[in-house]
Amino acid sequence: MSELSPTSAEPIAEIAAAIENHSSFVLISHVRPDGDAIGSQIALGFALMAAGKSVRLINEDGLPDNLSFLPGSEKIETPPAEPIEVEVAIALDTATKPRLGENALAAASRAKLWINIDHHISNPSYGDINLIDSTAPATGQILYKLIQSLGLPLPAESRDSIYTAVSTDTGSFQYPSTQAETYEMAADLIRQGLDVGTINSLIYDNHPFRRVELMRALLNTLEISKDGIVAHWELLDQTRQKLQLQPEDSEGLIDIIRGIQGVLLAVFFEELPDGKIRISMRSKDPRLNVCNIATEFGGGGHALAAGIRMAGPIESAKSRLLSAIDRAAHTAGLR
Repeated sequence: MSELSPTSAEPIAEIAAAIENHSSFVLISHVRPDGDAIGSQIALGFALMAAGKSVRLINEDGLPDNLSFLPGSEKIETPPAEPIEVEVAIALDTATKPRLGENALAAASRAKLWINIDHHISNPSYGDINLIDSTAPATGQILYKLIQSLGLPLPAESRDSIYTAVSTDTGSFQYPSTQAETYEMAADLIRQGLDVGTINSLIYDNHPFRRVELMRALLNTLEISKDGIVAHWELLDQTRQKLQLQPEDSEGLIDIIRGIQGVLLAVFFEELPDGKIRISMRSKDPRLNVCNIATEFGGGGHALAAGIRMAGPIESAKSRLLSAIDRAAHTAGLR
């Protein structure tokens, strides 16, 4: 499990030297963090703390309620008003540097060294040191191998957060990106004391009622293309306000329409308070590469899961994106 590919050996050595030669670190993940983002911060953060390092865990939007069960999650903080004195900044699970957030970037602005650890194929390698493995199903799995390779401690907080990071980013080990070593990693974490039943229950069976209300509202907007291969629904800002939703309430709901028989691509359009439209896409067919579609609009991600933020109004955004999907489907011979 700790074996490294030739392409990753150099950044691993550079990260090892950075950890050995520096004492203070700030770990940051993307805005609207998910399980892989927060899990990666806690996993690497507590491994570094156990190795005697000074560590701060910062996220622009703070800790989502649905991840507050994670041991060590209380260490996640929103960016302080003033830049912090820190030697090394580590960006985790973040495809582009701006997605870390303006306040988080300002807080880490005095760092002399930036390390970028990620699994998004669209990542442009914006760090001084870049460890990017687009074949990994989650950043959490990259960190598991990194911690092993460097001989860092694996405290309980890191163990539980790695599992959560990988489980949530693989749809509970269901997505095609899941590898044999993903299961081997999970088995090793269980051998090291992970209570898999309890943590799965906290991840997947512990939702607030407003999430069910959100699902009902989304289903009322569901549309499926005439040929049945594209399904999409939408969330308006007025609905968000009415239901008093939190950003994490919609996490994973797109898989409901992705799972419709015959659907190859699912799209979630979300109207944000600033008028921009957040778009999530999930594909079941590699011929419909949603990362390529997202790139047309300044977004990115993975071949089967990608996202975009684009100007509204929502009807205009829907029209533009659905036209791009139609072109991609024709090019792939699916229409």
